Amino acid sequence: MAYTKILVIHNRLDKCVGYTQDPEKTSLEAAIDYALDREKTEQTCFETAVNCDRESVYADMMDTKRRWGKEGRKRKGYHIIQSFAPGEVTPDQAHAVGVEFARRLLGDRYEAVVSTHLNKAHLHSHIVFNSVSFVNGAMYRDQLKDYYGGDGVGIRGTSDAICREHGLSIIEPSEPLGGPVSRAEWEAARQGKATVRDLIRQDVDEAIRQAYTYQSFLSQLRRMGYRVKTGPRVKHTAILPPGGKGYIRLDSLKDGYTEADIQARLAAVRSGETPPDTPPTTFSRLLEPGRRYRVRGGMPRRPRKLTGFQALCFQYLCLLGAYPKRRPGNRAAFSMREELLKLDRYQEQFRYLRKNRIETAAQLSMQYDAIQAEIDALTERRGQLYRQKRRGDGGGEIQTEIEQITTHLRALRRDLKLCARIEGDIPKVRAAVEAQRPDHARRRPYEKTAPRGPDRHSGIDTALSAHRGREH
Repeated sequence: MAYTKILVIHNRLDKCVGYTQDPEKTSLEAAIDYALDREKTEQTCFETAVNCDRESVYADMMDTKRRWGKEGRKRKGYHIIQSFAPGEVTPDQAHAVGVEFARRLLGDRYEAVVSTHLNKAHLHSHIVFNSVSFVNGAMYRDQLKDYYGGDGVGIRGTSDAICREHGLSIIEPSEPLGGPVSRAEWEAARQGKATVRDLIRQDVDEAIRQAYTYQSFLSQLRRMGYRVKTGPRVKHTAILPPGGKGYIRLDSLKDGYTEADIQARLAAVRSGETPPDTPPTTFSRLLEPGRRYRVRGGMPRRPRKLTGFQALCFQYLCLLGAYPKRRPGNRAAFSMREELLKLDRYQEQFRYLRKNRIETAAQLSMQYDAIQAEIDALTERRGQLYRQKRRGDGGGEIQTEIEQITTHLRALRRDLKLCARIEGDIPKVRAAVEAQRPDHARRRPYEKTAPRGPDRHSGIDTALSAHRGREH
């Protein structure tokens, strides 16, 4: 599967060509540097220049801009990322597809550099190209129709056509409308996870079960918080979920959701053809009633009681249905169920809090400080090794240590970002947990064993904000 996305480069061209050195840079100079970083990606990347010299990509692009008097244009260039599913292609194949894609898309009109990176499970190519044609000075246009195009046309169409020729899979358009599928939806479907459309379909199915006529079906959707666009002047019924940004046509959800299909399902309910819903199967229902079991050996130790942030995150995961804590009859609001799409994110946070025994804002801040200090020390050490390597000291041992430090730094930076993400999510998690509790029970059970004083949940923003201030 080849997935493509395009980024517009507004800043310095040389920085964007170096973007491949640091994915957090966004300028053209950075993108070129990233694609051509020999030291950082040694033995882990293939490089090819298209319509220019590989050693002077940035200079060639700027010469073209000066020749046609377009140095001051807002759009300096474009950066396309073409990625493949893990294990689907070899490094040579991935690079060959990327180069062929650049040649077909840009022809003999725009300078470009193609760099295929091999340091991830999913091989991916970065194609950075000039916004100005060296042939006639024309600016490249990246309109939406140019991105999707048809088969063999535009960015997406060209990439798909080349992948088919090489026997690679592609992201097929959705049915029945044939519109493009987002990467998030494609990945969720491939992994069997729910998407926003899945949640909407669940609500539509629930509304059909509770309705008798088509009008009562629409009324039921409104009671669920949806806005409904329908009427004699509306060709296709569309709904807007709570907190949504755009209407979604019912017939675009999946096969069987046109107005005629829904009318037929409602008629089946009225005539008794549709069997009543069966109660959800739970683990307790799988056990035969009245059976007793003997456990050999000692009973397992009682798990440590959750307190502080750990209890808060666990309650939120229960609300999302990650653990069998909710009663089957309780149906969470759409906005709450939409968080199911981020279930992996919250489970990762909960596991991190448990693993590091973090329960309060102060402990989270201390963890952040410790990680940052280790990152600073390792970064300084790696800089010393780079200088030794440039002097020719140490040979292969220095390169091995550099790679080990780089791997460790990557893991530490992930943990640092995770701590920052926990800081940002805790207020929302707390509010959601409180909102789902009845008014008479809104005492915070996860605070029972928390230490007194300012170091409690309500202090997370203050404590971590103060920490950020000390950093700057």
